[in-house]
Amino acid sequence: MTVPFDIGSAYRKVYQLMEWSRYREALEEAQSLIAETPEDADAYALLGQVYLRMEKYEEALKWSQEALKVDPENKLGWFVRVFAYHDNGNRKDLPGAIEEALRVDPYEAQYFYLKANLSSEKGKFEEAREHLEQGLALLPENPVFLAFAAYLEALLKNDEGSRSLERQALRLSDESSRVFLYLGWAAGQRSDYERETEFLKNAIRLDPDNEQIRKEYLESLQKSYAFYRFFLYPIKLIRKLKPWQLFLSWFVLFLLFRPIIVLLIILYIASHWGTKLLVHVKVFGWRSRRK
Repeated sequence: MTVPFDIGSAYRKVYQLMEWSRYREALEEAQSLIAETPEDADAYALLGQVYLRMEKYEEALKWSQEALKVDPENKLGWFVRVFAYHDNGNRKDLPGAIEEALRVDPYEAQYFYLKANLSSEKGKFEEAREHLEQGLALLPENPVFLAFAAYLEALLKNDEGSRSLERQALRLSDESSRVFLYLGWAAGQRSDYERETEFLKNAIRLDPDNEQIRKEYLESLQKSYAFYRFFLYPIKLIRKLKPWQLFLSWFVLFLLFRPIIVLLIILYIASHWGTKLLVHVKVFGWRSRRK
């Protein structure tokens, strides 16, 4: 007697294998699912999702396209396509893909998060805040969104709002390196250097192989040295100035105190590289850093 194919069980099995990081087995199961249900767009998109988790972005894009050939409105197909562009750093095709994905699935909060990221990368922090608020309206207790919001508020010089969002993110966080990374950036932007190092230390504890987090953590350790923080203190004052005030202040100071300004710049450069060396020795010893 032939046992009927259980499509629901097949999908659950693929997702469980991905959760266990058993991607080769997940690929085999997803391919079997396509063979059993060749008219099911979700099956092709699911195979693309496995490749996405494996960071094989061209394959992910290929199978998302196959899903969209079967069903141009397939939500999972668009989700895989958007994140393949994002994770691969394709900023050219990403904005258009997000807009099309939102047309198909206007209640997917992750798309608003990605739009906020794109705006933030361009320095459009108010626009980023608006996009992120749309995402938070759909997922108000998402700790990554809240941590990113804390960072945006710090960039917009709303330190009190940033700290409030930080507390919410920490209350809801399930030990996410991304949450701690955003909170570290937010604390650094507020010139709260001890808290910045604390958050980044947690981030690297959770994801020790992440090159970006390692770099950010080492840079935060430099700020533990008082003579380096001395040169960072003016940043607290600069953050309170409007662009025209900042330009005028520097112009006047340079005209009146040119030798002192040049000396301070030289001392800042010396302190930056000096503390960088001290941190390297403290963390790695007198040896080259492993790649």
